[in-house]
Amino acid sequence: MNKKVKKLVIEIVAVILVLAIFGIPFYYIVINSFKTRAGAAQMSLGFPEEFAAVENYETAITTQNYMVATGFLNSVIITLGTVVLLILVCSMGGFILQRRRSKLTTFANFLSLVGLMIPPAIVPTIRVLQTIGVFKSLFGMVLVAAALQIPFTLMLYRAFMSTIPKEIDEAALIDGCGRLRHFFMIIFPLLKPVTATVTVLAAVNVFNDFVNPLYFLPGAKNVTVQLTMYNFYGKFASSWNLLMANVVLISLPPLLLFIFFSKRIVSGMVSGAIKG
Repeated sequence: MNKKVKKLVIEIVAVILVLAIFGIPFYYIVINSFKTRAGAAQMSLGFPEEFAAVENYETAITTQNYMVATGFLNSVIITLGTVVLLILVCSMGGFILQRRRSKLTTFANFLSLVGLMIPPAIVPTIRVLQTIGVFKSLFGMVLVAAALQIPFTLMLYRAFMSTIPKEIDEAALIDGCGRLRHFFMIIFPLLKPVTATVTVLAAVNVFNDFVNPLYFLPGAKNVTVQLTMYNFYGKFASSWNLLMANVVLISLPPLLLFIFFSKRIVSGMVSGAIKG
């Protein structure tokens, strides 16, 4: 067996494994969202004996006075606010951390690495949010979500910044360009690849977040799209067909976003890997 055949066999096996790992669970969710309550309760991969797809999705959308729509709106607001805040803060922070060498920037780099390793503390975070008066608010949730994403995002921007020649900074200063104008008019447009990566990764992570809104954004009016799954899952009874329909509805936006921008994600993450 020559090298080309071996490579082809390995690629085919890899594709089959990927389809099995990711395709089977997705098929399981979709096929059970088409079943009746009794059929979905059997937890099987079989084709539905009786279709109830229209009724399931209609009920999933209209339950609790269209709570799914409210959850979508809140999740979109939190996601957009988090992405904008991340891009502004981390792009400027990555520029400073990469361009300047001092004890302060070294300590800031250390803090960003620590932020990647240490999990968030729930009770102290709630106390801080209560102190500044943003607990149980969308703005407070944006601050929490952005804070959790900052270490990784800062690392991406810092690595990509190393691919931008420092001569650009020197030329801008010689021409009399101010610092803010230099960054937003010259540097920031060059950060489009990594900004696209940050946008997609942060949007998918924040939109799919279940735990943090559960702790930091309680209340029916503040429900996010992931928390709407509680409508169909209870201690004593669960409607698995409606739960699966709800999961399909809330999974489609991040799934489509990830599929369409997958190339941007990879290019933005590997940029600066050699020089960074």
